[in-house]
Amino acid sequence: MFETLSDRLDKVFAGLRGKGRLTDADIDATAREIRIALLEADVALPVVRAFINSVKERARGAEVSQALNPAQQVIKIVNEELIGILGGETRRIRLAKQAPTVIMLAGLQGSGKTTLAGKLGRWLKGQGHTPLLVAADLQRPNAVNQLSIVAGQAGVDVFAPEPGNGVGDPIRVAADSIEHARRTMHDVVVVDTAGRLGIDAELMAQAAGIRDAVQPDETLFVVDAMIGQDAVNTATAFQEGVGFSGVVLTKLDGDARGGAALSVRYVTGQPIMFASTGEKLTDFDVFHPERMASRILGMGDVLTLIEQAEQTFDAEQAERMAGKLASREGFTLEDFLEQMMAIRKMGPIANLLGMLPGAGAMKEQIKNIDDRDLDRTAAIIRSMTPEERVNSKIINASRRVRIANGSGVSVTDVNQLLERFAQAQKMMSQMAGSMGLPGMGPMSKKARGRQMQAQSKKGKKGKGKAKGGAPRRPMGPPGLPPGGGLPGGLPGLPPGFPQGQGLPDLTKLNFDQFKDDRPGR
Repeated sequence: MFETLSDRLDKVFAGLRGKGRLTDADIDATAREIRIALLEADVALPVVRAFINSVKERARGAEVSQALNPAQQVIKIVNEELIGILGGETRRIRLAKQAPTVIMLAGLQGSGKTTLAGKLGRWLKGQGHTPLLVAADLQRPNAVNQLSIVAGQAGVDVFAPEPGNGVGDPIRVAADSIEHARRTMHDVVVVDTAGRLGIDAELMAQAAGIRDAVQPDETLFVVDAMIGQDAVNTATAFQEGVGFSGVVLTKLDGDARGGAALSVRYVTGQPIMFASTGEKLTDFDVFHPERMASRILGMGDVLTLIEQAEQTFDAEQAERMAGKLASREGFTLEDFLEQMMAIRKMGPIANLLGMLPGAGAMKEQIKNIDDRDLDRTAAIIRSMTPEERVNSKIINASRRVRIANGSGVSVTDVNQLLERFAQAQKMMSQMAGSMGLPGMGPMSKKARGRQMQAQSKKGKKGKGKAKGGAPRRPMGPPGLPPGGGLPGGLPGLPPGFPQGQGLPDLTKLNFDQFKDDRPGR
């Protein structure tokens, strides 16, 4: 979504690095380039003006003129101003003192309200609530049926007393749903309302009637992030006609320029609360302004990556792996496969790598990564006997031929997998050794993520070489190998992908592994 904006800003900052002092002309030229980048990204003109004025005013202040590295300070200012435009702090749902909490969804037809209702219901269920989805969109054909299907997929209940397709009173349905929720012990009610292809009086009157009938604790305006400048006009009309307390951005996985995300919050004054990044019910999360600003500036989003890992990796599995490392039992191909399948559940590998700092430098190579390589790796391991998975050293030439034939790959593929596994084994052995170091206390995943995020920002501000001409290397947590990958590594990636606990230097990755020269491939 923000690729174009990120690329333009990266070029702007590249021109600043290396300057020992910034003149007024440098600041004006930088502001002009940032203005062009924002306008190209479809950010509303009033937002661009306010942003540029603030950046220029701060850039001419003491925090830049007296800084040891003025270019770093300008990047810091842009980052802070982006966070401010996006809302500053993460805003959570306000729960009612007395259940049920009522959440009303409003927006134009096609913005994704019905699917979002299912995503929100699933997310609320994961937070320990018992949500009820209410089918109050009785105009759009099959809207009631669609909500029932989505609710079933999300594993939540639905209240749909009317068939829809133009039949029934949506205001009555919404009002009745509150009493139904009290009787059935549901603590959150999510009301899906009708939309239109454009703003009209009938739409506003119906939405206002539902609002008055249910007195929602939260009214969320659902906006398609791909509609560009019109998102601001639509948001303003809904704010005046119905009112809303928060914004949900949908279709952030699209190829639009993303200006809506930077405009809606500033123009309406209401926070962006959630973001939908795909079609699956799992492609939904709380909106974090600081993390989004980091993504736009190419600093990565390590905290979100770690949160996804926490949701995917089983706690018992993690404890079992930690126990094996502590007892020096050894890391087997069975463990390798288990980790790889867990990573596969987190989503496309390209998306995961895109959250790492510095991923912008390898954007094209990352796009070419094929998740089917992980599936081929899994097929190779599953073609091995239990004994071979536990002790890979017994896999000789004849066994490699048998495994290759059984998994439908070449012997070269089997050899490459065993090489990658040997690297992972070595890394796990190093981790086991570091566990007993004196003074190395346990570090939580969140704490490690914050440390990694801070390191990435430092790297972004001060690219280049350290004193003495030695190239900079990303550092990991104390006592662990520097310059490594994610916790546990990313099994299935090519040789040259650094393993370990620190942040990888993506410019050193070797993606030649993914070029498949076999006939018919």
